Amino acid sequence: MEHRDAIIRVDIALTLVFAVTATYAAVVFDTTAQWIGAITAMILFTIGVFAFLWSYWSAVQRSRTEEIAVTQLYMLMGAAIPSVVRRTMNLALLAQFLIALVTTFMRPNGPEGNPGSSLAVGFLVPMLGFGLNGLWAVTHGTFEPRRQTTPSDEEIRQNADHG
Repeated sequence: MEHRDAIIRVDIALTLVFAVTATYAAVVFDTTAQWIGAITAMILFTIGVFAFLWSYWSAVQRSRTEEIAVTQLYMLMGAAIPSVVRRTMNLALLAQFLIALVTTFMRPNGPEGNPGSSLAVGFLVPMLGFGLNGLWAVTHGTFEPRRQTTPSDEEIRQNADHG
């Protein structure tokens, strides 16, 4: 396995874990199944938050010398990201959202008939996809060098009064 593929494989594997546990929780829908689904969703959300923050911090460091847009980082848009990576990782992100949507609406009420259920926690899981997208982009993306712009004489004169 190439080093570049590790994040992609983790994204796919964790999406599959979410699919299995969320489906199990929605189908069985007893207390144990709901706990398994909710805890898994919270763990995946936590991983996603850490990946997101790590990628954001790394992107800020790289942005000093390279042009990095938020859409390139988290939606994998633009030429900096190979199309196969964009397609694979954005499909995993879409799958996370659809799994959350379907399993939540399979059981909109709790076991006692109360509105809402623990399956709604699954809507936090797409943070995993955004975080891993950002981590892949900032680690392996090839961005354009930052353009150096110098202020015009007019801008310098305009700001001369301000000290």
